[in-house]
Amino acid sequence: MIDIESFPHPVYRDTVLAPLFDGVKAHYARHMMALHQAHLVMLVETGILTPGQGADIARALKAIEAEVDVESLAYTGEHEDYFFLVEAELKQRLGADLGGMLHTARSRNDMDHTLFKMDLRERADAMTAELIALAQAMLAKARAERDTLIVAYTHGQPAQPSTFGHYLAAALEVLISDIARLLDARKALDLCPMGAAAITTTGFPIDRDRVAQLLGFTGPKRNSYGCIASIDYVTGLYSALKLPFLHLGRLVQDFQFWTAFEVGQLHVPGSLVQISSIMPQKRNPVPIEHLRHLMSVTCGHADTIVGTMHNTPFTDMNDSEGEVQQAGHAAFASGSRAARLLTALVGAVSINAERVRATSDAACITITELADTLVRQDGLSFRQAHHVAAATARAVIAEKTNLDQGFAAFSSAFEEECGRPSSLDEAGFRQAVSPEVFIARRDRFGGPAPKALDAGFAAYGGQIDALAATLAEGRGRIDTATRARLAAFTKLQEV
Repeated sequence: MIDIESFPHPVYRDTVLAPLFDGVKAHYARHMMALHQAHLVMLVETGILTPGQGADIARALKAIEAEVDVESLAYTGEHEDYFFLVEAELKQRLGADLGGMLHTARSRNDMDHTLFKMDLRERADAMTAELIALAQAMLAKARAERDTLIVAYTHGQPAQPSTFGHYLAAALEVLISDIARLLDARKALDLCPMGAAAITTTGFPIDRDRVAQLLGFTGPKRNSYGCIASIDYVTGLYSALKLPFLHLGRLVQDFQFWTAFEVGQLHVPGSLVQISSIMPQKRNPVPIEHLRHLMSVTCGHADTIVGTMHNTPFTDMNDSEGEVQQAGHAAFASGSRAARLLTALVGAVSINAERVRATSDAACITITELADTLVRQDGLSFRQAHHVAAATARAVIAEKTNLDQGFAAFSSAFEEECGRPSSLDEAGFRQAVSPEVFIARRDRFGGPAPKALDAGFAAYGGQIDALAATLAEGRGRIDTATRARLAAFTKLQEV
């Protein structure tokens, strides 16, 4: 017979408390020790505890950190969670009175959200660093492929020539914006909840700024109710985390299409190709498929966390705490795999120039420039020029010949539309339908011509450097705070 009056109930223990205990020791234990150190330094500096009391507690904390093997701990039910285990250790070493003084002017509420933020900022920074590395790889590849012709598709059909560098630069622009959004969302992680206590702060003369500084935050979060109720740091971060993988998934989908045998525009090297177990002729670029599902899974994990916050009360609640926070780690794990794999893939792929040329010729994708040339050189309206170009393309496709061989068809279409011959001779016609000329003439801002692309590359490089500098600034602040906290904590022990 189960004694339902004795806490914890075995099922509650096994389904909730034990998993939470394991999660805390795996993800938050070291952050909790840093929080103990910072809070203790502040309590002594503000006179809430005496230097002697602070020294005794500091030495006990140091001993606990050295002597307790966190990895080997297992939930027994003796202590509700890891926090209470540490408090019990303090009381055992210092006595119930002094051992309980570390918890003066704080609550599990403000502690938990501080720990979650400390963990999330590390994960966000690591993810941001990997996305910046991907952006750098994409920029390097785009520069290397500045002049490499590709067929640009719209609605699944060959549309116009562009370059691989121009295509990658378009995806890079989005990635840069996504990284900026992620860094912007991270700002909410830089506001420290410590000092809010349970809800309304405390009657003790605490120094919230000092604790925030020692933990590497930019400052305390102002409203104490919001410190324990506002979970926008969770929803904002996971919303921003989702976007790069949603957007990069579109790039991956194009790569999948481009590698199809019937298209053959993109070549994936053997190191990233698997061979069929039964069909020896097949080259399966399966990393692309893995990328597609990893990115979708990452979006799904992020949506799960945001969705979990829907219709929850505006207060401290378990819906935003341990289990949900730990479930969110999966988004960073799959996102990291996707970012690293795509970085490798982007650097390794190449364009099949022969297939690009064949598709360009067969689909007449340079025909727009022929129409433009007729407007500029023969004074036609664009609609007239469009009719001539369309008739030329239809004739060439019907004859199954290359567009640059279609001068006769063009001449006939022009005279039928305009009642006079074109000023374009055969050499001029061939120039007008050349992919290289098509690209060179599109040198407007943002276009694929070399000059326009080079200007874009310079801008993207500056933006990536600025993002990297912002990331480094945040990490540097945490490193500086860690050194200051450890120095102050060590000084406490010298009394």
